[in-house]
Amino acid sequence: MVSSSHEAMHRIFQEAPGVFTRTFRTLGLPFDDPVAVSLLPTDLTENSPLERRVDTLLRFDTAEADSSFLLAVEAQGKKDLAKPASWAYYLAHLNAKYGVPAVLLVVCQDKNTAAWASAPVDIGPPQWPALTLRPLVLGPHNVPAVKDPVTAAGDIPLAAFSAITHGKDPDAGAILRALAAALKTVDEDTASIFIELTEQGLGTAPAAQIWRDLMAVDLSFFRSETAQRLRGEGRAEGRAEGRAEDIILLLTKRGILVPEVARDRITACTDLDTLGVWFDRAITATSAEELFAEE
Repeated sequence: MVSSSHEAMHRIFQEAPGVFTRTFRTLGLPFDDPVAVSLLPTDLTENSPLERRVDTLLRFDTAEADSSFLLAVEAQGKKDLAKPASWAYYLAHLNAKYGVPAVLLVVCQDKNTAAWASAPVDIGPPQWPALTLRPLVLGPHNVPAVKDPVTAAGDIPLAAFSAITHGKDPDAGAILRALAAALKTVDEDTASIFIELTEQGLGTAPAAQIWRDLMAVDLSFFRSETAQRLRGEGRAEGRAEGRAEDIILLLTKRGILVPEVARDRITACTDLDTLGVWFDRAITATSAEELFAEE
């Protein structure tokens, strides 16, 4: 029977496919950011009684014409000597069916399983292997441990994935507390998705009880008037930060120097009306100081 932990480890890529490229960017692996991601059928069964099914299958289309690829995600809870043969079949079948290169991503929760899954596997006689299987593996050995609430709030899907993959680590409590704090900055529907995924992903790990205890306290937060007010403030603050960044980018693109004093003044402003005036002025200004002329 497939466990809820197994399901969550690959389902998070369905909810937030960008976790893949953001995680591998930190590892220095050359995958372009997608411009479109498509969820594909996971059934790889052919006209035979043997059923084959990958956990999650995504298609990544990037800005480069010939760099699209398929991402087959497999959640692996323990070493299984029969798996490499199945994985090799998946990749060959996907390449033949879709005519697009396929990448196998294996997600693990413990370092021993991750080490086993990371090892290349030669398929064929030792004197002439016909295929070499090279999975990409994410686990506690290479997924960042997100312990800072601010960092977690900046990328909640990655923070949730970090909590799941580090569920058996001694630092799991710090990661879960950062995620719980970050979830207070988003709407209740979004928070609910990642609360559920995290709980499922932790499975029977000791950290699962820490998460349940945190949620027993924090779930009431999402329904409170304070939460609604803070979410509104958070959205306004986010819009102000975005508009400030737009002003600085516009001036920079126009070749106008933005001194540190002016940059600090722009980024410190939280009034959307004022920022709107500054943005309009930035379109024609010949210096950053012109933004604040009447002030």
